[in-house]
Amino acid sequence: MTQPIPLEARLADIRANVVDIADFNERVVGAYNSGLAERGLPADEQVARSVVPAGTGALRDFSYIAPEIPDFIAENCVGCMECVTQCPDTAILGKVAEPPALEAQLGGVDDDSLRQRMAGMWVNTTKYFTVPEKKGQGGGKFAIFIDPTKCKGCAECVSACGDHDALKMIRKTDDNMQWFKKSFQFYRSMPETPARFINEKALADMMLAERSLLYVGGAGSCMGCGEATALRMMLAATGFMYGPEKIGIVAATGCNTVYTSTYPYNPYAVSWTNSLFENAPADAMGVRARWDQMGWRDKRLWIVGGDGAMNDIGFQSLSRMLAAGSDIKVLVLDTQVYSNTGGQTSTSSFKGQDAKMSFHGSTIPGKKESRKELANICMMHRDVYVAQTTCAHMNHFYKAVMEANQYPGPAIVNVFTTCQPEHGVGDNMAEHQAKLAADSRSFPVFIYDPRKGARFRERLSLVGNPNVKDDWYVHPKTGEQIDFVYFARTEGRFAKHFDKDGQPSPTLLAAQAERLENWRMLQDLAGIK
Repeated sequence: MTQPIPLEARLADIRANVVDIADFNERVVGAYNSGLAERGLPADEQVARSVVPAGTGALRDFSYIAPEIPDFIAENCVGCMECVTQCPDTAILGKVAEPPALEAQLGGVDDDSLRQRMAGMWVNTTKYFTVPEKKGQGGGKFAIFIDPTKCKGCAECVSACGDHDALKMIRKTDDNMQWFKKSFQFYRSMPETPARFINEKALADMMLAERSLLYVGGAGSCMGCGEATALRMMLAATGFMYGPEKIGIVAATGCNTVYTSTYPYNPYAVSWTNSLFENAPADAMGVRARWDQMGWRDKRLWIVGGDGAMNDIGFQSLSRMLAAGSDIKVLVLDTQVYSNTGGQTSTSSFKGQDAKMSFHGSTIPGKKESRKELANICMMHRDVYVAQTTCAHMNHFYKAVMEANQYPGPAIVNVFTTCQPEHGVGDNMAEHQAKLAADSRSFPVFIYDPRKGARFRERLSLVGNPNVKDDWYVHPKTGEQIDFVYFARTEGRFAKHFDKDGQPSPTLLAAQAERLENWRMLQDLAGIK
């Protein structure tokens, strides 16, 4: 058996690779922020080693990106944390404060009108005030804050807020931008949310804890990017349980590595490395072996990659890692398209999908092959935890990540991640489309846990899908059948499959039949008749 490396040797190795973060932020990030980097920055050791310190994305300013910004309407807020969870850019955060601590902090605001406006942001919600008060524990006041330097104006938070109407988009002005900056500075000056207000059963509360905010924003992802939300949520659940010092990421080349490493901005507050498109699992096996050798078996190691990296060119490497039984977790950002290379189809793409390399033309109506189901294939590997989920199914997603972390072996979480430009949907539609993908059987959610029993039907749960025993979900109010054709009508990538009367093409109907076949197979495997 390999002996753990002595502590002094480990510390020496770490010291040899330390970057002076304060110097980097002032010298390098400062030069990029001022626009003078290309004129005055010499090549240095950090550039040569492709090193970017953790969390430098926090220093990036996106306030010039969009003409609008979300405004918080405090009296309508119920403290559901849905907006905080769904924001892909860590641009909207919540906090609970005990009244005495809040009053003390407000007392330090000299301007009377500003102090009153700050006080008006904090509300008594049932969740954080009324319930604790009834228990005799003392209630807390809740508020939402928008970081104007991280917000890209996608309005995903407004869509996530839904019927509560606690957020609305407003035009940016010099005056309100000053207000947003001051209010967010006030957020930062407040003590962290007391632990007693963070209910571990209400999983959305995890993002109230600072140890969960391990994706600091500043990434160069598209407005409303569905991938970035999945990364934030995975890190929140893992950070909440294990802390930032016990997490590492091996990322496969793709959109996720481009927008998280646009030098010198790094949104991750954890250690991560970028491998090639096809061999992140092999790289991770090496990292895992080294960590185990050093006695770091309790550290959580995650692979991050798109459907191209995991389902296509890198599948053999992934399969080998799963078969080896390595204690490694995998987050697959399934956009059903190679977004990073301009929207090529992958084997994860749906039949009939219009994309580069599979154009919808007069002879060939989009992608010809059926979708390759990565999660289904992974369930066929021995002793692998498998979850298929979406960010819209918040509790399902968090449960999957937490169980994956606890599972003593390989685990994979395949996530539907909306790519607005390639799917042909609005910037604010990531959550909506992800939920619709599950409702329409286009992307069913499920969890396969080998610990649940000896038989497949004991291990596989389809909880989270509507009308689990039926072929299709029927909307209870409209009576509409929510099927694949219904889903396809809402996305530009399928637009050419509808004629002038809105009738679907034979190819789209064939894709719907294939989706139903996949759903029925999952029902059979789960023992649902």
